[in-house]
Amino acid sequence: MKKLISCEFNMDTACVELRYTDGTLLSIDCTEVEYEVAHTVKQRSALDYLIYNAPLEYAELILNGGIYRYFLNL
Repeated sequence: MKKLISCEFNMDTACVELRYTDGTLLSIDCTEVEYEVAHTVKQRSALDYLIYNAPLEYAELILNGGIYRYFLNL
């Protein structure tokens, strides 16, 4: 993968999509992530906020495995 050129939430697929300059499209299924890692209403709300307002930060948390540390700081 090369340089990231866009990161946005696609409401039609419920995925955060990351596009790179080499044509790679990485799609994160937000419904699956929420099902696997968010077990409380507070955690789901925090993920929803990130998805809509900061999709890049959401993707970084998921891809780098920092989601559990993020939940500890809620």
